[in-house]
Amino acid sequence: MSLSKKLGAEFIGTLWLVLGGCGSAVLAAAFPNVGIGLLGVSLAFGLTVLTMAYAIGHISGCHLNPAVSIGLWSSGRFSTGELLPYIGAQVAGGLAGAAILYLIASGQAGFDAAAGFASNGYGEHSPGGYSLTAALVTEIAMTFMFLVIILGATDKRAPAGFAPIAIGLGLTLIHLISIPVTNTSVNPARSTGVALFQGSWAISQLWLFWIAPIVGAALAGVVYKWFEPGESD
Repeated sequence: MSLSKKLGAEFIGTLWLVLGGCGSAVLAAAFPNVGIGLLGVSLAFGLTVLTMAYAIGHISGCHLNPAVSIGLWSSGRFSTGELLPYIGAQVAGGLAGAAILYLIASGQAGFDAAAGFASNGYGEHSPGGYSLTAALVTEIAMTFMFLVIILGATDKRAPAGFAPIAIGLGLTLIHLISIPVTNTSVNPARSTGVALFQGSWAISQLWLFWIAPIVGAALAGVVYKWFEPGESD
């Protein structure tokens, strides 16, 4: 598969993740009388990954996330030469998804992206008022476990065909745990897309939602390599 096709798939997949996941938060989470709430938003993020894993997994591997690409790279499963192009395509897809969401959401009277726009934050911008330290630990730990799930589910020793389900449900669980803390990132591309449309505090806090997921993912890649069979196994 050519690199251009892989990058196109990553662009479309990340667009869908932001449009579907963040879109559920912006458009449907608190919709009068029938809002989907935290559970619905968590499920929406999981469904975006599950659906795209089946749709484009055979094309690009369906990373949809710079942290995932870095975690796979640190585990030895992804080439150095494709790492930066993948990250670029993911960030571009996240921006495109956020732009589409903005166009839809701005069709409602009174809409104001500065109010949040599903952005990630800590301190006064954490949904539950959690501190910077709590947000940092949460994002590192959640991304670490997300990569352990991905690496384990896609291991050649794992049952074939079930990886998208495990990964999608894993991301759902991560959101159920951490939406109150940071609005759940574990994905720098997702955070960047909406932060640029929020336009103020989300941009100033964006550094955490790049550093923490990358640290957690890279650690997971190194740790999971220990579980892989060696000469003595």
